[in-house]
Amino acid sequence: MPDRRVQRTKASLRNALIGLAREKPYPAIAVKEILERANVGRSTFYTHFSDKDELLDSGIREILAGVDLRGSRDAGARALAFALPILKYVDEHRRHAEGPKMARQSRLAMHAHLEHLLSDRIAEDIADSWTKTSSTDIPPQLLARHIAGTFVLLLNWWIDTESPLTPAEVDARFRALVLPALPTAR
Repeated sequence: MPDRRVQRTKASLRNALIGLAREKPYPAIAVKEILERANVGRSTFYTHFSDKDELLDSGIREILAGVDLRGSRDAGARALAFALPILKYVDEHRRHAEGPKMARQSRLAMHAHLEHLLSDRIAEDIADSWTKTSSTDIPPQLLARHIAGTFVLLLNWWIDTESPLTPAEVDARFRALVLPALPTAR
């Protein structure tokens, strides 16, 4: 189990990054600002992260690590299991965040990181589960990018339009868009 102080420090850094992303575009955020906001020293930051992108990726990975895939025998369900927890996380932040909404440029930059990490995770699952039994000619990496890209597209639409749909309703629309492409859905 990781040290509680390390966990608190990482959480503080992630919260500082998200707070700054509400105030200014992600590319304009400097590590120095994150450190000041989190009240963390430079050497402590660089002990854990090489830059703000790695800090962002660690937060996304932490959310994804909380998705339990062991209970599902269906490869398609496992590949899409990330969606609802992420949608719930985003919804929680949309409804309870104090201060201004996140700058669109910051959100899009963060969602680009999300899309990349999702694509890698889905590709691994596809390679492990489907290539041995699948009859599709769609390369696993392409299918993974399709699923991740569709998720981020839908996520951006949900936020941009301020849609009143619940996370479960957005998840159902996501599944309707991608399930036809999955080999197990046929």
